[in-house]
Amino acid sequence: MKTKTPIQPSYFIPEPLDNTRLAHLCGPLDENLRQIAAALDVTIFRRGEKFIVSGSNADSAVGILERFYAVANKVVPIEEVQLALVEQRSGLAPALEQNQHATAPNSAPAAPGESDLTSPVLKTRRSDLRGRTPHQIEYLRAILEHDIAFGVGPAGTGKTYLAVACAVDALERDAVKRIILTRPAVEAGERLGFLPGDLASKVDPYLRPLYDALYDLLGFDRTQKMFEKQVIEIAPLAYMRGRTLNHAFVILDEAQNTTVEQMKMFLTRIGFGSKAVITGDVTQVDLHKSQQSGLIDAVHVLRDVRGIAFTQFSSADVVRHPLVARIVDAYETAASLQDLSILPKPAMSKNARKK
Repeated sequence: MKTKTPIQPSYFIPEPLDNTRLAHLCGPLDENLRQIAAALDVTIFRRGEKFIVSGSNADSAVGILERFYAVANKVVPIEEVQLALVEQRSGLAPALEQNQHATAPNSAPAAPGESDLTSPVLKTRRSDLRGRTPHQIEYLRAILEHDIAFGVGPAGTGKTYLAVACAVDALERDAVKRIILTRPAVEAGERLGFLPGDLASKVDPYLRPLYDALYDLLGFDRTQKMFEKQVIEIAPLAYMRGRTLNHAFVILDEAQNTTVEQMKMFLTRIGFGSKAVITGDVTQVDLHKSQQSGLIDAVHVLRDVRGIAFTQFSSADVVRHPLVARIVDAYETAASLQDLSILPKPAMSKNARKK
Protein backbone atom coordinates (compact mmCIF):
# COMPACT_ATOMS: atom_id res chain seq x y z
CA MET A 1 0.00 0.00 0.00
CA LYS A 2 1.44 3.36 -1.06
CA THR A 3 1.70 6.07 1.54
CA LYS A 4 0.88 9.63 0.57
CA THR A 5 3.80 12.03 0.56
CA PRO A 6 3.08 14.70 3.17
CA ILE A 7 2.54 18.19 1.74
CA GLN A 8 5.45 20.43 2.56
CA PRO A 9 4.54 23.69 4.33
CA SER A 10 5.07 27.07 2.70
CA TYR A 11 6.74 30.00 4.39
CA PHE A 12 6.18 33.74 4.38
CA ILE A 13 8.91 35.99 5.79
CA PRO A 14 7.96 39.70 5.63
CA GLU A 15 10.56 41.91 3.99
CA PRO A 16 11.42 44.52 5.03
CA LEU A 17 10.41 43.66 8.59
CA ASP A 18 8.05 46.24 10.10
CA ASN A 19 6.11 45.49 13.29
CA THR A 20 3.39 48.03 12.47
CA ARG A 21 2.76 46.49 9.07
CA LEU A 22 2.77 43.04 10.66
CA ALA A 23 0.07 44.14 13.10
CA HIS A 24 -2.03 45.59 10.27
CA LEU A 25 -1.60 42.39 8.25
CA CYS A 26 -2.70 40.10 11.08
CA GLY A 27 -5.63 42.31 12.10
CA PRO A 28 -7.19 42.66 15.57
CA LEU A 29 -6.61 39.43 17.52
CA ASP A 30 -5.24 37.84 14.29
CA GLU A 31 -8.71 37.96 12.72
CA ASN A 32 -7.32 38.43 9.19
CA LEU A 33 -5.16 35.32 9.57
CA ARG A 34 -8.14 33.31 10.83
CA GLN A 35 -10.27 34.37 7.86
CA ILE A 36 -7.55 33.36 5.38
CA ALA A 37 -6.98 30.02 7.12
CA ALA A 38 -10.69 29.19 7.29
CA ALA A 39 -11.46 30.19 3.69
CA LEU A 40 -8.51 28.31 2.15
CA ASP A 41 -8.56 25.36 4.57
CA VAL A 42 -4.96 25.88 5.71
CA THR A 43 -3.25 26.35 9.05
CA ILE A 44 -1.17 29.46 9.64
CA PHE A 45 1.36 29.32 12.44
CA ARG A 46 3.40 32.40 13.31
CA ARG A 47 6.83 32.04 14.86
CA GLY A 48 8.37 35.46 15.39
CA GLU A 49 8.46 37.17 12.01
CA LYS A 50 8.06 33.88 10.09
CA PHE A 51 4.68 32.52 8.99
CA ILE A 52 4.41 28.74 8.42
CA VAL A 53 1.44 27.78 6.24
CA SER A 54 0.33 24.15 5.88
CA GLY A 55 -2.33 22.68 3.61
CA SER A 56 -3.07 22.04 -0.05
CA ASN A 57 -3.74 25.77 -0.63
CA ALA A 58 -0.68 26.98 1.26
CA ASP A 59 0.83 28.73 -1.77
CA SER A 60 -2.39 30.67 -2.34
CA ALA A 61 -2.47 31.73 1.30
CA VAL A 62 1.16 32.89 1.13
CA GLY A 63 0.29 34.88 -2.01
CA ILE A 64 -2.49 36.70 -0.15
CA LEU A 65 -0.20 37.39 2.82
CA GLU A 66 2.42 38.85 0.49
CA ARG A 67 -0.17 40.92 -1.33
CA PHE A 68 -1.55 42.52 1.83
CA TYR A 69 1.81 42.99 3.55
CA ALA A 70 2.87 45.13 0.59
CA VAL A 71 0.03 47.59 1.36
CA ALA A 72 -0.04 47.15 5.15
CA ASN A 73 1.36 50.60 5.90
CA LYS A 74 -2.27 51.27 6.86
CA VAL A 75 -4.92 49.09 8.51
CA VAL A 76 -6.03 46.13 6.38
CA PRO A 77 -9.85 45.95 6.69
CA ILE A 78 -11.35 42.50 7.10
CA GLU A 79 -13.67 43.28 4.18
CA GLU A 80 -10.68 43.63 1.84
CA VAL A 81 -9.33 40.28 3.01
CA GLN A 82 -12.70 38.62 2.35
CA LEU A 83 -12.91 40.15 -1.13
CA ALA A 84 -9.38 38.93 -1.92
CA LEU A 85 -10.45 35.45 -0.85
CA VAL A 86 -13.44 35.63 -3.20
CA GLU A 87 -11.09 36.59 -6.04
CA GLN A 88 -8.76 33.75 -5.13
CA ARG A 89 -11.64 31.26 -5.05
CA SER A 90 -12.73 32.48 -8.50
CA GLY A 91 -9.21 32.32 -9.91
CA LEU A 92 -9.30 36.04 -10.72
CA ALA A 93 -6.73 37.51 -8.36
CA PRO A 94 -3.72 37.44 -10.74
CA ALA A 95 -5.80 38.59 -13.70
CA LEU A 96 -7.29 41.53 -11.84
CA GLU A 97 -3.91 42.63 -10.60
CA GLN A 98 -2.66 42.68 -14.20
CA ASN A 99 -5.66 44.72 -15.33
CA GLN A 100 -5.62 47.59 -12.86
CA HIS A 101 -6.16 50.02 -15.74
CA ALA A 102 -9.15 48.27 -17.29
CA THR A 103 -11.43 50.05 -19.73
CA ALA A 104 -13.81 52.54 -18.11
CA PRO A 105 -17.53 52.08 -18.81
CA ASN A 106 -17.76 55.19 -21.00
CA SER A 107 -15.11 53.80 -23.33
CA ALA A 108 -15.73 51.54 -26.30
CA PRO A 109 -16.76 47.96 -25.40
CA ALA A 110 -14.02 45.38 -25.19
CA ALA A 111 -13.11 44.06 -28.61
CA PRO A 112 -13.60 40.37 -29.37
CA GLY A 113 -10.55 38.44 -28.31
CA GLU A 114 -9.83 40.57 -25.25
CA SER A 115 -9.48 38.67 -22.00
CA ASP A 116 -12.84 37.69 -20.51
CA LEU A 117 -11.36 38.45 -17.10
CA THR A 118 -11.02 42.18 -17.85
CA SER A 119 -13.70 43.88 -15.78
CA PRO A 120 -15.33 47.21 -16.60
CA VAL A 121 -14.34 49.87 -14.08
CA LEU A 122 -16.83 52.20 -12.38
CA LYS A 123 -15.48 55.41 -10.86
CA THR A 124 -16.80 56.00 -7.32
CA ARG A 125 -15.96 58.53 -4.64
CA ARG A 126 -14.03 55.90 -2.67
CA SER A 127 -12.14 54.01 -5.37
CA ASP A 128 -12.50 52.29 -8.71
CA LEU A 129 -15.15 49.56 -8.58
CA ARG A 130 -14.78 46.40 -10.66
CA GLY A 131 -16.20 42.90 -10.70
CA ARG A 132 -14.56 40.46 -8.32
CA THR A 133 -15.78 37.19 -9.86
CA PRO A 134 -16.45 36.00 -13.44
CA HIS A 135 -20.20 36.34 -12.96
CA GLN A 136 -19.87 39.85 -11.51
CA ILE A 137 -17.79 40.85 -14.54
CA GLU A 138 -20.39 39.29 -16.85
CA TYR A 139 -23.14 41.15 -14.95
CA LEU A 140 -21.41 44.54 -15.25
CA ARG A 141 -20.90 44.03 -18.98
CA ALA A 142 -24.53 42.96 -19.38
CA ILE A 143 -25.76 46.14 -17.68
CA LEU A 144 -23.48 48.40 -19.70
CA GLU A 145 -24.22 46.75 -23.05
CA HIS A 146 -27.98 46.03 -22.76
CA ASP A 147 -31.04 48.13 -22.04
CA ILE A 148 -32.54 45.45 -19.78
CA ALA A 149 -30.42 43.17 -17.60
CA PHE A 150 -31.42 40.53 -15.07
CA GLY A 151 -29.20 39.49 -12.17
CA VAL A 152 -30.44 36.28 -10.54
CA GLY A 153 -28.76 34.47 -7.67
CA PRO A 154 -28.29 34.06 -3.92
CA ALA A 155 -27.85 36.79 -1.34
CA GLY A 156 -24.46 38.45 -0.98
CA THR A 157 -23.37 38.17 -4.61
CA GLY A 158 -23.38 41.94 -5.26
CA LYS A 159 -26.45 42.03 -7.52
CA THR A 160 -28.03 45.11 -5.94
CA TYR A 161 -24.82 46.98 -5.10
CA LEU A 162 -23.39 46.66 -8.62
CA ALA A 163 -26.72 47.71 -10.16
CA VAL A 164 -26.78 50.86 -8.02
CA ALA A 165 -23.11 51.53 -8.85
CA CYS A 166 -23.91 51.33 -12.58
CA ALA A 167 -26.87 53.67 -12.07
CA VAL A 168 -24.72 56.23 -10.26
CA ASP A 169 -22.03 55.93 -12.94
CA ALA A 170 -24.60 56.51 -15.71
CA LEU A 171 -25.97 59.54 -13.86
CA GLU A 172 -22.48 61.01 -13.38
CA ARG A 173 -21.79 60.58 -17.12
CA ASP A 174 -25.12 62.24 -18.02
CA ALA A 175 -26.17 59.03 -19.77
CA VAL A 176 -29.46 59.25 -17.84
CA LYS A 177 -31.28 62.10 -16.10
CA ARG A 178 -32.53 60.26 -13.02
CA ILE A 179 -32.43 57.06 -11.03
CA ILE A 180 -35.64 55.28 -10.07
CA LEU A 181 -35.61 52.62 -7.33
CA THR A 182 -38.47 50.22 -6.83
CA ARG A 183 -39.31 46.86 -5.29
CA PRO A 184 -42.47 44.97 -4.34
CA ALA A 185 -43.73 45.64 -0.81
CA VAL A 186 -43.77 42.03 0.32
CA GLU A 187 -42.57 41.12 3.82
CA ALA A 188 -40.22 38.20 4.35
CA GLY A 189 -42.57 35.84 6.15
CA GLU A 190 -43.95 38.31 8.70
CA ARG A 191 -46.67 40.94 8.53
CA LEU A 192 -45.56 44.44 9.47
CA GLY A 193 -49.06 45.89 9.35
CA PHE A 194 -49.77 49.59 8.72
CA LEU A 195 -46.70 51.79 8.45
CA PRO A 196 -47.07 55.49 9.39
CA GLY A 197 -45.76 58.49 7.45
CA ASP A 198 -45.74 59.68 3.86
CA LEU A 199 -45.13 57.50 0.81
CA ALA A 200 -41.33 57.56 1.15
CA SER A 201 -41.53 56.60 4.83
CA LYS A 202 -43.85 53.69 4.07
CA VAL A 203 -41.54 52.11 1.50
CA ASP A 204 -38.24 53.04 3.22
CA PRO A 205 -37.97 49.71 5.11
CA TYR A 206 -38.29 47.79 1.84
CA LEU A 207 -35.68 49.89 0.00
CA ARG A 208 -33.06 50.02 2.74
CA PRO A 209 -30.45 47.93 0.83
CA LEU A 210 -30.68 50.40 -2.08
CA TYR A 211 -30.28 53.35 0.29
CA ASP A 212 -27.21 51.74 1.87
CA ALA A 213 -25.58 51.35 -1.54
CA LEU A 214 -26.35 54.97 -2.48
CA TYR A 215 -24.94 56.31 0.79
CA ASP A 216 -21.81 54.24 0.27
CA LEU A 217 -21.32 55.40 -3.33
CA LEU A 218 -22.44 59.05 -3.11
CA GLY A 219 -22.28 59.95 0.56
CA PHE A 220 -25.25 60.78 2.81
CA ASP A 221 -25.51 64.53 2.12
CA ARG A 222 -25.29 64.23 -1.66
CA THR A 223 -27.79 61.39 -1.73
CA GLN A 224 -30.28 63.43 0.33
CA LYS A 225 -29.92 66.43 -2.01
CA MET A 226 -30.59 64.21 -5.01
CA PHE A 227 -33.73 62.87 -3.34
CA GLU A 228 -34.88 66.45 -2.66
CA LYS A 229 -34.33 67.40 -6.32
CA GLN A 230 -36.00 64.13 -7.40
CA VAL A 231 -32.91 63.15 -9.37
CA ILE A 232 -33.21 59.92 -7.39
CA GLU A 233 -36.81 58.79 -7.00
CA ILE A 234 -38.57 56.14 -4.96
CA ALA A 235 -41.39 54.57 -6.92
CA PRO A 236 -43.36 51.75 -5.27
CA LEU A 237 -43.98 49.03 -7.83
CA ALA A 238 -47.74 49.27 -7.36
CA TYR A 239 -47.60 52.94 -8.46
CA MET A 240 -45.66 52.34 -11.70
CA ARG A 241 -48.68 51.51 -13.86
CA GLY A 242 -49.39 54.09 -16.56
CA ARG A 243 -45.94 55.72 -16.44
CA THR A 244 -43.38 55.88 -19.24
CA LEU A 245 -39.83 56.17 -17.91
CA ASN A 246 -37.61 58.05 -20.37
CA HIS A 247 -33.88 58.75 -19.84
CA ALA A 248 -33.92 56.93 -16.51
CA PHE A 249 -31.95 54.13 -14.87
CA VAL A 250 -34.55 51.94 -13.18
CA ILE A 251 -33.70 49.22 -10.64
CA LEU A 252 -36.25 46.62 -9.58
CA ASP A 253 -34.90 44.84 -6.51
CA GLU A 254 -36.24 41.66 -4.90
CA ALA A 255 -38.00 40.87 -8.18
CA GLN A 256 -38.73 37.30 -7.10
CA ASN A 257 -41.62 38.79 -5.11
CA THR A 258 -43.34 40.30 -8.16
CA THR A 259 -46.28 38.55 -9.72
CA VAL A 260 -46.27 37.74 -13.43
CA GLU A 261 -48.61 40.69 -14.07
CA GLN A 262 -46.40 43.09 -12.08
CA MET A 263 -43.24 42.01 -13.93
CA LYS A 264 -44.91 42.49 -17.31
CA MET A 265 -46.21 45.90 -16.20
CA PHE A 266 -42.76 46.98 -15.00
CA LEU A 267 -40.88 45.88 -18.13
CA THR A 268 -43.32 47.75 -20.38
CA ARG A 269 -42.67 51.04 -18.52
CA ILE A 270 -39.21 51.42 -20.09
CA GLY A 271 -38.99 54.39 -22.46
CA PHE A 272 -36.38 55.98 -24.71
CA GLY A 273 -32.84 56.35 -23.37
CA SER A 274 -33.57 54.22 -20.31
CA LYS A 275 -31.97 51.18 -18.72
CA ALA A 276 -33.57 48.68 -16.37
CA VAL A 277 -31.86 46.22 -14.04
CA ILE A 278 -33.91 43.52 -12.36
CA THR A 279 -32.40 41.62 -9.43
CA GLY A 280 -33.69 38.75 -7.33
CA ASP A 281 -33.17 35.37 -5.73
CA VAL A 282 -35.62 32.70 -6.92
CA THR A 283 -34.97 30.64 -3.77
CA GLN A 284 -36.41 33.36 -1.51
CA VAL A 285 -39.92 33.90 -2.87
CA ASP A 286 -42.27 35.38 -0.24
CA LEU A 287 -45.41 35.35 -2.38
CA HIS A 288 -48.45 33.26 -1.48
CA LYS A 289 -48.11 29.70 -2.73
CA SER A 290 -50.95 30.26 -5.19
CA GLN A 291 -49.03 33.08 -6.92
CA GLN A 292 -46.31 32.51 -9.50
CA SER A 293 -43.10 34.56 -9.25
CA GLY A 294 -42.78 37.11 -12.05
CA LEU A 295 -38.99 36.70 -12.00
CA ILE A 296 -39.11 32.94 -12.54
CA ASP A 297 -41.64 33.45 -15.33
CA ALA A 298 -39.55 36.18 -16.98
CA VAL A 299 -36.40 34.02 -16.99
CA HIS A 300 -38.27 31.40 -19.03
CA VAL A 301 -40.31 33.70 -21.28
CA LEU A 302 -37.64 36.32 -22.10
CA ARG A 303 -34.53 34.14 -22.24
CA ASP A 304 -34.16 34.43 -26.03
CA VAL A 305 -35.39 38.00 -26.49
CA ARG A 306 -32.71 40.12 -28.19
CA GLY A 307 -31.53 43.08 -26.12
CA ILE A 308 -32.18 41.43 -22.74
CA ALA A 309 -29.31 39.87 -20.78
CA PHE A 310 -29.44 37.35 -17.93
CA THR A 311 -26.66 36.69 -15.42
CA GLN A 312 -26.93 33.71 -13.07
CA PHE A 313 -24.90 34.00 -9.86
CA SER A 314 -23.88 31.14 -7.56
CA SER A 315 -22.42 30.66 -4.10
CA ALA A 316 -18.93 31.15 -5.60
CA ASP A 317 -19.87 34.82 -6.13
CA VAL A 318 -20.81 35.53 -2.49
CA VAL A 319 -18.77 38.46 -1.17
CA ARG A 320 -20.05 38.46 2.40
CA HIS A 321 -18.76 36.43 5.34
CA PRO A 322 -17.28 33.10 4.08
CA LEU A 323 -19.98 31.23 6.03
CA VAL A 324 -22.66 32.76 3.78
CA ALA A 325 -21.34 30.84 0.77
CA ARG A 326 -21.42 27.60 2.76
CA ILE A 327 -24.97 28.33 3.95
CA VAL A 328 -26.09 28.94 0.36
CA ASP A 329 -24.44 25.69 -0.74
CA ALA A 330 -26.11 23.75 2.09
CA TYR A 331 -29.58 25.05 1.19
CA GLU A 332 -29.02 24.39 -2.54
CA THR A 333 -27.95 20.82 -1.75
CA ALA A 334 -31.00 20.29 0.48
CA ALA A 335 -33.30 21.68 -2.23
CA SER A 336 -31.82 19.41 -4.90
CA LEU A 337 -32.19 16.38 -2.62
CA GLN A 338 -35.77 17.33 -1.92
CA ASP A 339 -36.48 17.60 -5.65
CA LEU A 340 -35.10 14.06 -6.06
CA SER A 341 -37.23 12.85 -3.12
CA ILE A 342 -34.17 11.52 -1.28
CA LEU A 343 -34.01 14.14 1.46
CA PRO A 344 -34.19 12.35 4.82
CA LYS A 345 -37.30 13.19 6.77
CA PRO A 346 -36.86 14.98 10.14
CA ALA A 347 -36.86 12.54 13.05
CA MET A 348 -40.08 12.38 15.05
CA SER A 349 -39.96 13.19 18.71
CA LYS A 350 -40.79 10.51 21.27
CA ASN A 351 -44.03 12.28 22.19
CA ALA A 352 -45.10 12.37 18.54
CA ARG A 353 -44.43 8.66 18.13
CA LYS A 354 -46.54 7.83 21.19
CA LYS A 355 -49.48 9.70 19.67
